[in-house]
Amino acid sequence: MNNLWAWPEPERRRQRRRIGHVLFPAAFLLFLVRAVIDGYSGPYPGWVGLTVVVVVVLYSVTYMAALLYGLCSSALVRVLYVALATLFPVALGVLLNAGDLTYLTFAIVVALILLPPGFGLAYGLGGTTAMLVATAAETGRPDFDAGVIMLVLTISIFTARGFFRKSDELELARDEIRTLAVAEERARVARDLHDVLGHSLTTITLKAGLARRIMERSPDVERALAEVHDVERLSRQALTEIRATVSGYRKMSLPAEIANAKAALLAAGIDADLPQAVDDVPGELREPFGYVLREAVTNVIRHSGASRCEIRLGESWIEVVDNGRGVSTGGDQDGNGLAGLRERLAKVDGRLKAAERGEKGGFVVRADVTT
Repeated sequence: MNNLWAWPEPERRRQRRRIGHVLFPAAFLLFLVRAVIDGYSGPYPGWVGLTVVVVVVLYSVTYMAALLYGLCSSALVRVLYVALATLFPVALGVLLNAGDLTYLTFAIVVALILLPPGFGLAYGLGGTTAMLVATAAETGRPDFDAGVIMLVLTISIFTARGFFRKSDELELARDEIRTLAVAEERARVARDLHDVLGHSLTTITLKAGLARRIMERSPDVERALAEVHDVERLSRQALTEIRATVSGYRKMSLPAEIANAKAALLAAGIDADLPQAVDDVPGELREPFGYVLREAVTNVIRHSGASRCEIRLGESWIEVVDNGRGVSTGGDQDGNGLAGLRERLAKVDGRLKAAERGEKGGFVVRADVTT
């Protein structure tokens, strides 16, 4: 209902479509040629025909200017367009006969396009009434044929403008959806790259450091080579996951994340207490739980200074607990990692808790999903 009295906004259509919407109503200006013919062929003085030509030309120019530039103008200028467009058909009615008030149809088009729909409709109905009254006063009988034409034109354009507004709103909505889709995809890629690179680079750094220490302190070349081979394998795996992340085909595996967590924790010198199986976890929860496990273990390795990490797993929950220094070292308590986990869990009606363990020391990350 509010849209009925709202000023029309400039149309956000492609230039080609905009030109088409102007040229189509402009074609009806040919009907004004009839007024020129009447001015020269009727029983009028010679100056009337010339005056009618001037009025028709000015009317056509005003009409086209209103169609081309009216919607980009202020409310006051739009009202002036309508007022000016009203003067010309009234002048034709005075110069020729009251029936020429039918040419108010062009002014009605301008009003319906530039003014709020309710005002445009009222103007059209008022113009039709004025024409009927004027013809009745001049001839003794209202020109109902012309009145029907003006009435049908008013209602048709009023309805068409409503469809055009809805079309513009739909197009704007589609543009907004496309923009949101791009933003969501960028957020997905950023979140997944954070998950992949954070964990993988942490593990690679630990493995490389362990291999260096082995080579520096002992002649155990075989063990050092094994760690280097692990670094190579992890690098290839990270590269594969990055490519899959960018292309959108990356799939998290909870069993694989448990195995990776074990290797990473052992490389960091942290005792790991891990679940033996994931059979009780529903399929739709294994992916978000895998992300929780990866992020939590990465933070344990990076920030906790812990000597032990316990991972517990249930049908609708996962918990990662360490015995380190809590968040005093500046861990990712409220950073991108845990924020990304909350976004993932929200999609499966889950919630994330990340807090210090109090007197027991350490940190706990727990994800619960409502079943």
